[in-house]
Formats: sequence, C-alpha cells, structure tokens
Amino acid sequence: MDKLKKLKCGKVIENANLVKYTTYKINYKADYVVYPNDIEELIKMLSYLKEKNIKYKIIGGGANLIFKEDYKGVLIKLDSFDKLEIKDTKIKVGAGYNLIKLALKVSKLGLTGMEFATGIPGTVGGAIFNNAGAYKSDMGYIVESITVLTPELEIKKLYNKELNFHYRTSFLKESKDYICLDATIILKHGNKEEIMNVIEDRKMRRLMSQPLDFPSAGSVFRNPENNYAGKLIEEVGYKGKKIGGAKVSEKHANFIVNEKNATGEDIVKLINEIKKAVKEKYDIDLLLEQEIVK
Repeated sequence: MDKLKKLKCGKVIENANLVKYTTYKINYKADYVVYPNDIEELIKMLSYLKEKNIKYKIIGGGANLIFKEDYKGVLIKLDSFDKLEIKDTKIKVGAGYNLIKLALKVSKLGLTGMEFATGIPGTVGGAIFNNAGAYKSDMGYIVESITVLTPELEIKKLYNKELNFHYRTSFLKESKDYICLDATIILKHGNKEEIMNVIEDRKMRRLMSQPLDFPSAGSVFRNPENNYAGKLIEEVGYKGKKIGGAKVSEKHANFIVNEKNATGEDIVKLINEIKKAVKEKYDIDLLLEQEIVK
C-alpha cells in the first residue's frame, strides 16, 4: 500500500493511532488514514482501493465507532470537505464540517432548528449517516438534500424523501457504499436570545446528566419505543458494571465509558451482556446506536 502515497490523493498518515480518531480513545492502529483534499482526489483514491480490493472506511469525528482491533485498511477523513454557505435560511455545508461548530454558528445568527445539535460531537456527514438527534429532533427534520458519491463513483443528489430518515438511521447507514459529500439544510428565522437560552439550558442539563469526564461515544443503545435504554440497563443492575477498563456510567446507564485503558473487546462484551440481561428480564431487544467496526 506504499503506492497510496504516490497517488497524491491528500495527506497520508501511516500506522495511525486510533486514540486520535475515536471518542472512545481506544489504543488501536489503522494501517493508513488519508485526508483527500477534494472530490477528484477522493474518487482517484477510491478507484485504486476498489481495484486492489483494499478495505476502507469513511469516518467523521469517530463519535459512534467501536474498533475491536487494529484496522487493516484505509480510513478516509473528509475534513477538507468543509465549505459553508449561508443564504438566509438555506445552509450548504460540506460533510466534513464540525456539527457543533455549525449548530452554534447558525444559532448565533438567529436561525432555529439546530439547537438539538449543539451537544452532538462529530461531523455533518456522520450526523446525517446516523440521523443524529436529541430533544425530539434530528437531522431528518432539517436536511433538504445531500450530494453523494455512489458506489459507481458518480456524483448524485439525493433528496430528503429518498434518505429514509428514521430514529438513528438513514439510507446512508443502510447503504454504506454511498458517501455524503455535502448537505443542504433548511432552518427558520427565530429569536436569537431565546435560541441561545435553550442551548445554554441544555448544556447545563448535559453537564449534570452525562459522564463528560471520561471518553465515551454517547448513547450506546437506541431508546425502545415508549421506554428508555438507560432506565432498563439500570433496572437489570448494570449501572456501574465494569469489564476490563470499560464501565457503564454511574451518571447515565446508557453510556459506556473508557475508565482505564479499555479495549474494544471490553466495550463489546459489556454491550452483549447488557443486551442479554435486558432481553431475559423484559423480552426487549436493545438496538445498538453505535457501530462496531468490522
């Protein structure tokens, strides 16, 4: 894979430590992390990887990823895909743009609709992929359309109705060979002071209820219909439970934290035990919100 550098498809980091690329801060390595500068470089690189049958994955902020081992392949970061255009209530933004940064920027302009995203780490592309959300809102409510790279490496526009947004999932999550390049988001005019008050109130609530002092990847499981995953996990006695360096947070039971040099295996074992315990007691199948990278 030394030829990867000769392709001149952006910055290439060899033997990259995944502590820098995931919010769980797990100490694994990836063969390569590549930062293409534009769509042409991305297409050139993907053509090479597909031709050589080399494993690859697009990653954003790594805020929903669980690596169980070293990644034998190429991780692709779209950080350079970060153009931003704001025209009245229409926002066109690159997939690599930081979601919290965007949400705060538009909120300070008096645009409402992204208040929910001011506490969600990651990139715009990752948020659309996962249909990230909070406070009864999500990306599906605000995304008008996205530009994607298809599995055939063609550029195409997909509209909201084609993106199949549902609770913590989307067309992109079910069709992982499609890559989000940018998005058009539609917001509304609002009262700037009221918007910022809502954001500040929610920030305080997060500080009170979430274990922000340890590395984690946010909510582990989706909330079952008319129920809460954290409540079920607590009721089966898993709050504070540890496996290796991974621990179910005592502050919020739907968070697993890397308390001390956790491995991906530690986290996955804890996930599987929780799923089994909740299934046995309540006959509820908890669905994973995070992704175990294969």
